[in-house]
Order: sequence, then structure tokens, then C-alpha cells
Amino acid sequence: MNTTVETPGIWENRGFQAYLQSTAFTGMAFAMQQLLVSWLLIGVLLLPADRVGFLQAMMGLPGIFLMLWGGASADRRDPRRLLIQAYAVAPIFPLFLLFADRSQTLAVWSVLAFGLGMSVIMSFSMPAQQAILNRVSGKDVQRGVSASTAVGFLVQVTGLMLAGQMDRIGLSSVLLVQAVCLGVGALMIRRIEPVITVSRASGESPLHTIMEGLKATYQTKVIFHVLSINFVSSIFNAGAFMTVFPFIIKRVYDGDAFVLAMMMAIFFAGAMASNMLMFKLMPFQRPGQLFLLMQLSRILVLFLLWIEPSWWLLVVAIIGWGMNMGFTTTLARAIVQESAAPEFRGRVLSVFALGMLGSAPIGAIVLGWVIESFGTLNALLPAMGVSAALCLVGVLFTDIWKYRSH
Repeated sequence: MNTTVETPGIWENRGFQAYLQSTAFTGMAFAMQQLLVSWLLIGVLLLPADRVGFLQAMMGLPGIFLMLWGGASADRRDPRRLLIQAYAVAPIFPLFLLFADRSQTLAVWSVLAFGLGMSVIMSFSMPAQQAILNRVSGKDVQRGVSASTAVGFLVQVTGLMLAGQMDRIGLSSVLLVQAVCLGVGALMIRRIEPVITVSRASGESPLHTIMEGLKATYQTKVIFHVLSINFVSSIFNAGAFMTVFPFIIKRVYDGDAFVLAMMMAIFFAGAMASNMLMFKLMPFQRPGQLFLLMQLSRILVLFLLWIEPSWWLLVVAIIGWGMNMGFTTTLARAIVQESAAPEFRGRVLSVFALGMLGSAPIGAIVLGWVIESFGTLNALLPAMGVSAALCLVGVLFTDIWKYRSH
């Protein structure tokens, strides 16, 4: 008589449940920070686009240099403990900005300090958060990535809507909620069982550990190709969302903080919907093909935004833009997590996160200048050409199109 032991589904895994809960609270806090920084610079301090782009780059640059260190730390230490420490320190920064608001000292320098602090927290937490996902999702990595990303997008919608109320309930109230969410995220991570491991990298110098991670990233060609395309794409596409989109809402449609929050929430709702769809369809045997086709399909969405559509078509375009981003981000991350060797996973994922965050300062500077030189909507044009070129390059000159999931 044969007996079959059923493996518990991913949703019954208590570690995965705690991971999603932590992702939910911290994701909400980071989403609030994204809108807070943009609107404080654009809608409250009324800075021009080129200066906003420069300040956004200043906030992101320290995180770029610390990201690789965070990835090395995730491989050298228990990523669970690293996350607890990062999320426990994080509430200091929104509480600092709350104090600046209450003491009437809110200015460019205080917003810059807030953004810098949160950038550092994200740099240390992102590689560890992504590395620990493999532990709690077991063999179902694709669905684990899709589910955690979908939850992340869902709470981003909530966080954006809360942050969009700053003109109604006050900036201090929004910052207090953000601080609480970060603290709760640390408590949720504590519910994941610690695993005592001895990493081969634990006795090596941090610089040597980082260099080994970079070498492993380059040697696994499909990872290197995905990261390269994702980095270039993010400069003009993620950069367009972070820098150009708020100016479109402010200057073209004369919107306020709540309108911007609502439109950003619609964007992330589209991203969440795409991940829910992928969760049903996964696992994909050839995720690389879908990743490259999504680069090409983005052109239509950006074209709709560029023609300055009416409100209903603007909403449709934003939903499509969010769905496109949901597909590309999740597929890229799934390919990287599947392909990375366990001993290098934290460092490889830190390079992935580095590409996501590192592209933002570059995009902010370039697109901020394009806005002031050629007009707000014309800052979308570079992304259209880049998307077409990346699809072509990916098909003809990389291993992505041929990649098969194992």
C-alpha cells in the first residue's frame, strides 16, 4: 500500500504567512514614503522639476552604495535578524519628519534627511527580505514571488491612499501611521523561525564577499542579462513613474496630493491584478519570453499617456501601465531567484535591488531636465524608444528568450 505525504500549500506555511504580514506593513510604509517625498517637494515646497530630480537622486545615491553591503550581510548573517534590526530602526525617520512638521521647521533639508534615512533602510532590508523568501516558500518560488509581490502592491494602494490624505488629516498623522507600520513589520518578522547556518562567506572580508557576489551575477548569463535590461528599462520607465508622473498630475491635470495618491493607487492596483493573474497561471516554463514581450507592450501605454487623454482614458492607461510593471518586475525577480545559487542568493538579489534603486537617481536627473527643457509629457518619449530597443536586444543577443524555468 502506497502512502503519499501531501506537502502543505504555500498559504498553510506559517513562516510564509508571517513573511507576507511583514511585507504588508513595511510595504505600506515605503509606499507612503514614495508619495510623501514627491508631494512635499513638488506640491508643498513648489520646487522645479530639475531640482526635484536632483534631490531625488541625492536621496537614492547612498542607498546604491549600501545595497551591495546589505546583500553581503544577508549572506554572511541570518537575514531574519537583519530585517528585524532594520525595521526596528526605521521608525526614527518618519518621527523625525513629524517633529520637523510640528516645530514648523519643514524644509528641503528635513525632507532630504527623511528620504536619505529611508533609502538606507531600504538598502539593507530589500536583499534580506528577498533572500528569506526562498526559505519560507520552499520549492514554490515562482508563486511565492508572485504572492508576495501582489500583497506588496495591495498594501501600496492602501499606503498611497493614506498618504494622499495629508492635506486633510495632516502630515503628522500620516507620518505617525508610517512609523507604526514599520515597527509592526519588525514584530511580524520575529514570528519566522530562526535558522542557524554557517555561511561560507562568514569568515571573508565584506569587500571580498561583495566581489564574489558580483562575479556570480556576471557568470550566470541569464541573471546578468535580465538585470541589465531591467536596469536600463527602470531608468526611463520607473523614472517616468517616480519623476514625470507627479508633474503630469500637478501641471497637466492640475491635481492635488489626493488626486496623485488616487492615480498612483490605480497604478498599483493594476500591478496587483497582474500578479494575481500570474499566480493562477504559474509556473511559467518560459518566463523570459513574457518578460521581453512586456517591454514591447509598454509602448502603447506610454503613448496613451503622451497624447494627454481625457480622465477616463488616463485611468485606463494607468491601469495598463501598472499591469505591465507588475508583469516585468515579478518575472525578472522570479528568474533571478530561480537561477541564483543559494550561497550567493542574498548578494545576487542585492544586485537586482541595486538595479531597481540605482536606476531611480539617474532617471530622476535625466527626466527632470527633460521636463524643464522639452515639456512634461515629452519626458515620456525616451521610455518608448528604450522599450522597443530592449525587446529587440533581449531577443537577439541574450539568453532570456531561451530561458526555461527549472
